[in-house]
Amino acid sequence: MTAGRKKRIRTAGTDSHVERNREMGHSSSTPSYADSCTAEENCSVMLPVLPLAALEEVFVNVPAREVVCVCRLVCREWKELADSASLWRERCRREGLQPHDVTQQPEDWRVYYFLCKKRHNLLKNPKAEDKFNGWQILENGGDRWKIEDVSASLPDETVKKFFVTSYHFCRKSQLINLAEEGYGPWFMDKIQPDIVISDWYSPRWDCGSEYEICVELLDQRKKVIQKFSPDTVYFEQWNDQQWQQMTHVFRDYGKGVRYVRFTHGGKDTQFWAGWYGIRVTNSSVEIRPRINT
Repeated sequence: MTAGRKKRIRTAGTDSHVERNREMGHSSSTPSYADSCTAEENCSVMLPVLPLAALEEVFVNVPAREVVCVCRLVCREWKELADSASLWRERCRREGLQPHDVTQQPEDWRVYYFLCKKRHNLLKNPKAEDKFNGWQILENGGDRWKIEDVSASLPDETVKKFFVTSYHFCRKSQLINLAEEGYGPWFMDKIQPDIVISDWYSPRWDCGSEYEICVELLDQRKKVIQKFSPDTVYFEQWNDQQWQQMTHVFRDYGKGVRYVRFTHGGKDTQFWAGWYGIRVTNSSVEIRPRINT
């Protein structure tokens, strides 16, 4: 808005305000912008006039969610900038969020940015807080799976419960649909983010046990593209009962990954009635686009 326009708005508002005060018997005073302008004009008067490059620099340093939920709603010019590819491309560059293949550019840099930042556990009920909901029981041997309270603490102190196996094999599984979690075919094929898995397991101190895990990357028809299936872990009786972490990173797995199937379990090795087998909890599957440093 030009200086002349600002002056005209202010003058018109002043005259109107003075006349109104005179009619009501009030003394004249300087009007507020709210009195002198419409909501749109008031916004235009109050906003600083910044070069586009300077405004973009401001937006780059504002939290991303506020750019979308607050700045974008201010006016047409701010909306266009908040929606621009250049803004989100620059945010990605500064935070090292670059595509795996630099020749493949995201179709929507804003969507790409938020997908890269959307780091969370894709497994449901990993800490046994909601009984067995979210899990498919594949094998339920011996006295079946059970949930118990944590006694020996884990590094994550929010974990209060664990799943425990019995004297014949117990296995459970989850199938993650990546598209339903927001990671569509373009993102998985072109970006090929790291798929990071983690699982915590522990034996009882007074009974031997064994632990198994298998995580598979599957295509649309649920055929295996890549698999992580390490050797069975055995524990002797009278062990230190410490919690241990199993981790793996899937990388450079190629195109076509649409599902992740996570399976784990085990049993005790002495066939004791009850729940003396391996214990598991705080499992996770996360999508983590690689960060270029």
